[in-house]
Amino acid sequence: MSVPSIVILGVGNMLMSDEGVGVHTVAALEKEYDFAENVRCVDGGTSTNELLGDLENLDHLIVIDAVSAGIEPGDMVRLEGAAVPAAFTTKLSPHQVGISDLLATLTFMGRAPKNVLLLGVEPVRLTLDMDLSPKVLARVPELCAQVVEELAKLGFKPTMRPATALPS
Repeated sequence: MSVPSIVILGVGNMLMSDEGVGVHTVAALEKEYDFAENVRCVDGGTSTNELLGDLENLDHLIVIDAVSAGIEPGDMVRLEGAAVPAAFTTKLSPHQVGISDLLATLTFMGRAPKNVLLLGVEPVRLTLDMDLSPKVLARVPELCAQVVEELAKLGFKPTMRPATALPS
């Protein structure tokens, strides 16, 4: 039995405030945790077809993104399986059409991830700003915790890195 391949994909435009929550979350995960060899964090930014090689034939894909679900700004979203591409029909930015198309292309090629999970946050603001809104920023640790929980369910809980001591 082979070890499952897992990718944690953070997507979004870091120049559009809350639209960049996926990229911010993946950066936080990489800073705080060490992952098993079969688990990779990928900063997808606003890339689309460039990610084909990173995502084909995966056992598990965890996508982190800003999601317009018509819920309270700052609230979290969790979608699985066939509900994931549908989440991108109401797009916040051009990259989301690309993610939906990317998943469709992988399916057409017979190389789609076996399991897809989307963890997201309803954005508060989408303006030209590199900082997340306070509400969405407060969700980054929760998104990280959800990813860690999902990996633990799969038997690959990451190890938290020791806090770096500040010089005295």
